[in-house]
Amino acid sequence: MTSVRAAAAPPAAASLGDLLRAWRAKRRLSQLELGLRAGVSPRHLSFIETGRSRASAELLVALADVLDLPLRERNALLLAGGHAPRWRETPLDAPDMAAMRQAITRVLDAHDPFPGIALDRHWNIIVANRAAQRLVALVPEELREPRPNTFRLGLHPRGIAAFTVNFDDWGRHLLQELQRLADDTLDAGAAALLDEVSAYPNVQALLRAAAPPTAAPQLLVPCVLDLHGQRLSLFTTLATFGSPRDVTLAELAVELFYPADAATEQALRATG
Repeated sequence: MTSVRAAAAPPAAASLGDLLRAWRAKRRLSQLELGLRAGVSPRHLSFIETGRSRASAELLVALADVLDLPLRERNALLLAGGHAPRWRETPLDAPDMAAMRQAITRVLDAHDPFPGIALDRHWNIIVANRAAQRLVALVPEELREPRPNTFRLGLHPRGIAAFTVNFDDWGRHLLQELQRLADDTLDAGAAALLDEVSAYPNVQALLRAAAPPTAAPQLLVPCVLDLHGQRLSLFTTLATFGSPRDVTLAELAVELFYPADAATEQALRATG
């Protein structure tokens, strides 16, 4: 049986102590373990969490390293500690991002006629090639607003789930990815998205059912679609920017769908 774990989050106006306690809980680290790994005494760490001591920016960066925080969360930790953020967040449409936008566009255009998309931190689609746009267009418009989200599109009963032949497998895969996303952040948006899709009736049925037995382990889980009698089987790869020092770049990912069999490749090339 697949299960969905609630994503623990600190209060909306979180203090430094709130954030550290929430992240320690996510990473399953005690004050003693975190202090030892970061090179600070558990007593001093306790004082920081209770607000009796002020942490330097260097110490907070060291704690963030041990806790393996994303750049956005590192900035939040620094701000809560009274320090300036260290990692900038540049809008994707800013002039400084021109080379990155070009790189993304080249990758997606070159991948056509196979679907390719660029995703933000919540897996909202921010750029899509023509093949991906054709797939997204099959989904009712209200599910694409304000921006198409891959979890919502893939799991909603009137979304792509409606023509996903192997929804038991692919739906579980999407739920696991969303759970991982919620587990890796204190972002309320990720937790809200997990709560939303978990309430879909088809996802509720999936959560109640036992995972189907497989005769032999698969190399990967494909997404198998039936589009007006045309069967398409696709597998995906996910790519990110190497060594990002900008929040936007750190959260960007490019997902490319590839044909899992010759018939799918032929069908996609014919529509491209």
